[in-house]
Amino acid sequence: MQFVCRLGTADGRIVEQIHEAPDLRTARRDIERRGLYVFEIRRRGLQHLFGSLLGAGSATGDGGRKAIPGQDFLIFNQQLAGLLSAGLPLLQCLDLLCERQRHAGFKEALSEIRDRVESGEELSEAFAAAGNSFPPIYSSMLKAGEQSGGLERVIRRYVRQLKLVTSSRKRVVSAFFYPALLICLSVVIVAVMMFFVMPRFEEFYVALDLDLPWITQLLLGLSQVLRSPTTLVLIAAAVVAGWATWRVGKSGRIGALVDRLKLRLPIIGPIFHRFALSEFCRSLATLLHGGLPLAAALETATSAVTNRFLHERAVALGPRIREGEAFHVALGESGVFTDLAIDMVKVGEATGALDEMVNSVSDFLDEDVETRTERLLSLVEPVMLVVMGCTIAMLVLSMYLPLFSVLGQVQG
Repeated sequence: MQFVCRLGTADGRIVEQIHEAPDLRTARRDIERRGLYVFEIRRRGLQHLFGSLLGAGSATGDGGRKAIPGQDFLIFNQQLAGLLSAGLPLLQCLDLLCERQRHAGFKEALSEIRDRVESGEELSEAFAAAGNSFPPIYSSMLKAGEQSGGLERVIRRYVRQLKLVTSSRKRVVSAFFYPALLICLSVVIVAVMMFFVMPRFEEFYVALDLDLPWITQLLLGLSQVLRSPTTLVLIAAAVVAGWATWRVGKSGRIGALVDRLKLRLPIIGPIFHRFALSEFCRSLATLLHGGLPLAAALETATSAVTNRFLHERAVALGPRIREGEAFHVALGESGVFTDLAIDMVKVGEATGALDEMVNSVSDFLDEDVETRTERLLSLVEPVMLVVMGCTIAMLVLSMYLPLFSVLGQVQG
């Protein structure tokens, strides 16, 4: 049997080799005896033989496989917890779930994870080796469950956390869907008026040689400017510049600065802020409940923070906890948590129920996000409808004003 291996050498190079062995465990043992570090090892198949021709990436690791769909991952964990509670061995559970899996990428990942577990690796190590296919918090949570002997319990806890986070995201997205739809509809209507309707009216009025009202002249002039090649080039350049700025803003100090500005936006900034903190607290509570020490749980939970400014502040908490500083003190000096959240964490530390209090902080933040979102939309939606109606009415009226003037002259 042939295996595709991604290996690290003693001089720091990363190489790929084909290794022959009767099974995965023997292949790994032979490679490690040669003094090489195994980053990735998988059975050789058609994907490897034709990967370069088809443009396929690496099947595992950081850069190749795409992330697993959230709904498929949720169902997998529900089924895994159920099979474990029924008393089935872990390897048999993985076999059954791999056979049932319909998503091709997930099925391949599970097959490799199953092989790693069969070769003697812990389940947490096998998932960690899958790279970016799975959340980093998941492997850490599995490790905590393995160490405490409560793997099934920890998986069920993770399923509850995943459902809560998914539900919170869906509520926020659905709340902003209608306003976003109104904005898109307004832009489309105005664009159609400016690029297609107004040129027809302009030709008609020029043929009649009418004396146009100032508002009609203004909008016809604006339509001419928007339709000019120079303006179209400028719009295209602005789109490219915006895309480039977005790409640059995804990493580094610029990205952290952009994310910090998001948090300072009026009205919607606090919503972004509390939503990000809620996801962080939910992940942290799950890890603490699984038995991870606070410092280790903090280091893993930071991966759930997508806002780079908040991520930097969260990363700084771990070293301070290792130095013996109280968690609520570190949170207070970070400058990103609310006073109520800090007080709740302080109570949790004093009573020995930190995981429950952190989870309560997440619940409180979720409720705050929902309240602020509903309050914002109750104000924004009527305003948007009025603005949209007035804009369209002004465009239509400005086009027909000259006709009304002509009709008045004819009747007079």
